[in-house]
Amino acid sequence: MIVFKARYLIVFFLMLQFFLTKGQVKEHSDGDKIENKVNTQPPIKSQNTTFPQIHTNLNGMVREFVRCMYQDKKGNYWFGTNGNGIIKYDGSVLENINIEQSPKWTAIRKIIEDKDGNIWFGTSSGLLKYDGEKYTAFSTEVGLPDEEIWGLAIDSKGLIWVGSIEGVSHFDGKIFTPFLLPDTVVENADPMLSIKGAGGFVEDNDGNMWINNDGNGIFKYKNGAFTHLTKENGLTDNNAGVGLKDRNGNIWIGSFYGGASKFDGTTFINFTKDGIIEGIETGGFYEDSKGNIWFTAENIGVYKYDGTKFTLYTTKDGLTSNVVLSIFEDNKGQLWFGTWQGLCIFDGEKFVNAREKEPWTN
Repeated sequence: MIVFKARYLIVFFLMLQFFLTKGQVKEHSDGDKIENKVNTQPPIKSQNTTFPQIHTNLNGMVREFVRCMYQDKKGNYWFGTNGNGIIKYDGSVLENINIEQSPKWTAIRKIIEDKDGNIWFGTSSGLLKYDGEKYTAFSTEVGLPDEEIWGLAIDSKGLIWVGSIEGVSHFDGKIFTPFLLPDTVVENADPMLSIKGAGGFVEDNDGNMWINNDGNGIFKYKNGAFTHLTKENGLTDNNAGVGLKDRNGNIWIGSFYGGASKFDGTTFINFTKDGIIEGIETGGFYEDSKGNIWFTAENIGVYKYDGTKFTLYTTKDGLTSNVVLSIFEDNKGQLWFGTWQGLCIFDGEKFVNAREKEPWTN
């Protein structure tokens, strides 16, 4: 039996979606106000899924998996799926958002909220903004380098950073401004999608922006100056990505082939390379309200770091799968985990079906 690693499955699905939708996408420029219509059709509980759903798949609305989760300032839950667009729960109704006269917003990679309460979605079909009443789409017509968005963040000055497979841009709410990374490329670079691609942004306590560059390490930027971080000066792998700045200012880094690391401002600590934890492919970093750092190690499980020790959780502890795509804490202090096989909630000791804690997930 052939075992496919998770990253190759993800790339396969992305390429499949790309070819299926190529030529069908209508671009929308700044100012395109899109009517949104909530899909209130009865739940399709018998819907075929790519993977057996052991735990809830949001009342049959999720065919593959939940890639990202967020709860906004008003308490609304937002779920970004890999093939079924945006799903929202407003406290009373679980809704599959269907935006009329728009591209098929099937894959949702990032969800963030700005200081004014606008919700921003980085998708496979461009950037989407929800202001509480309407959706506005932004595409290549207003300067977005490419509509395949993988990175989205807001810095301390309120500037939006957008990372796509064709590069980085700044967005001030109206206009995209290209942000060019240096031409320096490591020897034998092995990008997953594009050597120009940028998949994540984290701003450290000194105002440096850490930028993932697909297969080409990480660039650190401040005031016009770049530092290129690679295997030559601290990273365990050039296929690496900065995942999190914790409350102590540490920068956590995951990778495809080098495991998990932490930069404390002076030194890189390589937990996997030093034999402290297992799993060469790591990501999905999340800090909970207690200061614990959570992240996934592919086919190994989920790690929790409490500042002193690592604890590994696996299917033996109730996880549906040892491959976790997303981690999120709601305002009740519940930790959600999106896996290949449904949504789990951690109750402090074990992982349970999300519907046991939140019946609205059905």
